[in-house]
Amino acid sequence: MSVAEKGGNRVARTPRPRWQLDFATRSGQAQELPSPPGYSVAGSALVHADASREADPNLRIKRCWDLALGPFKQVPMNLFIMYMSGSSISIFPIMMVVMMMFRPLKTLFSVKQAFKGFETGANGLGVNILGQKLVFILGNLANVALAMYKCHTMGLLPTHSSDWLAFADPLERTEVVLGGLGMR
Repeated sequence: MSVAEKGGNRVARTPRPRWQLDFATRSGQAQELPSPPGYSVAGSALVHADASREADPNLRIKRCWDLALGPFKQVPMNLFIMYMSGSSISIFPIMMVVMMMFRPLKTLFSVKQAFKGFETGANGLGVNILGQKLVFILGNLANVALAMYKCHTMGLLPTHSSDWLAFADPLERTEVVLGGLGMR
């Protein structure tokens, strides 16, 4: 214990740990603390550093590519689900195929909405994202192709001539045989 004299009185103080702050001793003095990470002092107002991150074109392009490659990242999961559901015609595989087909088709009609936030930058300049949109569309078409392949393996697509018999003309007989006599 250390002993400090204050106005003739003896006050016993214990040694404080290094991490403990003593605010009572410097109450009258203004202490300048450094800015916390991510903030900077601009004049008298605090400015958040995320504003500069949003304006960073490299980060915007990286996020745009992440969005564009999203459908391709779904392809392995769809292949696994196709394998696990089997090729029998029952409610689960049919629901899976319907969802696998209509979700990408629905997304294809909203490409402009998906990339709306990337078209204009924070500084008002447009960014060319035609390549990312093309990759996004190709990824969704790949998922639709997987759904069509699953329909084919389940036998739901009319790919054989026997599937179109309702639309075929009936055969006309050119010759009828009755009792050994040929008639035309």
